[in-house]
Amino acid sequence: MLVVDDESSQRSAVSRMIERWGFETDTAADGSEALRKIQDRDFDVIVTDLMMPGMDGMELLRRLREDPASAPTAIVLTGYGTVDTAITTVHDYGAFWYIEKPVRPRAFRMLIERAVAQHRLLQKSERLERELSSHGVLGKLAGQCDSMQQVFFLIRQVAPTSANILITGESGTGKELAARAIHDLSPRRDGPFIALNCAAIPDTLIESELFGHEKGAFTGAWTRRAGCIELAQDGTLLLDEIGDMPLGAQAKLLRAIEDRRFRRLGATSETEVDIRLLASTNKDLQELSRNGSFREDLYFRLSVFQIHLPPLRSRMEDLPLLAGALLNDLNERHQNNVTGIDRAAMEALRRHRWPGNVRELRNVLERAIILARSGEINICHLPKDVADQPSGAAVQRQLGAAASVSFPVGTSLEAAERELIEITLLHTRHNQTKAAEILGISPKTLYNKLREYGSPVPEE
Repeated sequence: MLVVDDESSQRSAVSRMIERWGFETDTAADGSEALRKIQDRDFDVIVTDLMMPGMDGMELLRRLREDPASAPTAIVLTGYGTVDTAITTVHDYGAFWYIEKPVRPRAFRMLIERAVAQHRLLQKSERLERELSSHGVLGKLAGQCDSMQQVFFLIRQVAPTSANILITGESGTGKELAARAIHDLSPRRDGPFIALNCAAIPDTLIESELFGHEKGAFTGAWTRRAGCIELAQDGTLLLDEIGDMPLGAQAKLLRAIEDRRFRRLGATSETEVDIRLLASTNKDLQELSRNGSFREDLYFRLSVFQIHLPPLRSRMEDLPLLAGALLNDLNERHQNNVTGIDRAAMEALRRHRWPGNVRELRNVLERAIILARSGEINICHLPKDVADQPSGAAVQRQLGAAASVSFPVGTSLEAAERELIEITLLHTRHNQTKAAEILGISPKTLYNKLREYGSPVPEE
């Protein structure tokens, strides 16, 4: 435990008091000395005065908050007349609590013990998070493949900061779960997590949902209502499917981000706000900004840090881990006791293309767990479109001699190209990404070719 006070008598008295309660202590005369000692050794708790020459207590707390994962839990000592300032340090600088001078030993000891307990609990929680992520789990995200381990690394790196984050990926890949993991690992974890799906709100209501409104602001506004920005105060706001937000609302959102204040619809004054902003999308915002349907300046504001979630079809090695995690959750939800998935059913799951990604996998397993109730899930519990996917051997039988392609003399280049594309798609079970890679062309080129042929183009 580190005691920081510029008055040597006060510093020594507080230190001796804490030592009598069985804690080891060290002391520092100002914030600069305290930071040097914190870099050299670990402390559970730091007890600091506010008013000190050189680096004062507020600056010390601000510096500690830059790296909350390794910072000790802080208790502020304050003299009479500075209680408002002490409360501000708790609210704005993340101190655990404050206590007035002269300290009352009984209350002080209780506060010290609670601060130590909280710090050790946080350390244990962070240690468990690290251990789980090394086994392929972070929050409710699961994955051991390289791409998901990179996602976990980025989340752990950016979560303690205040940077805006853009989370990209196809629908169903777990973008909201990633946002929740960021919130839970951030200094705002005790604040609210508010998610607004921009694609689910009519254009006429999006501004009201985002900023709130005053009574009488428009027809039907019978009472004053707080918007999502206001509800997320001191916490995190996720704007899901941000690419579907209308341009008018984008302009007002940009101003709110830049000024850290907003105005409810119908209000005459502005309200200050302190939130962490996350956004997610399954669209290419750069392309949208180029064609004028998304503001480029807002894109730059939102994408200070980007995290991309890979589609399920590109990380099928994670399927058993994902399925196990989902089964645990679904067993608890439905009060069932399904123990696993048998080999045939797992093979069918591996063969499926999963256009709906992890969300589709969850839906398939939820149906299966309701049918099975207990024991193992087998192939009869799976939906027909999943259970009837042809096996690798069946695909080879379908291909037959066509697995190696030859063309008679006189075949047009266009016809040969089309046959080669169709056979390659059959070989990859219509996985366009893999087919394009085998053919040495871009997925966009393959997509355009299929449209020229009038072939069905399934969504990736």
